[in-house]
Amino acid sequence: MRVKMAEAVSLAKLFGPTEVDWALGHAAVHGRFAEADLPSILGHHAGGEVGKVHRAAEDRSLTQGTSAWAALGQQPPPATDAGTGEKETAR
Repeated sequence: MRVKMAEAVSLAKLFGPTEVDWALGHAAVHGRFAEADLPSILGHHAGGEVGKVHRAAEDRSLTQGTSAWAALGQQPPPATDAGTGEKETAR
């Protein structure tokens, strides 16, 4: 913990205490306290230009949805004879 705080003090001299305070809060919220996480957060935040934001949408989602669950618990449709298309009778 002391090493991390010493790193934060050193970074505050480069980026300013307000930026480091923000980065520490950001790291805490996201659970990012590995070796180079704080400098990485500060570097990304100071980079200025933000890339394109990607948001999930219903029309472009990779999830399968819940329609497959609709048949759960339902009776299967009656089997048909592949050759005639007529319903098969139990023998």
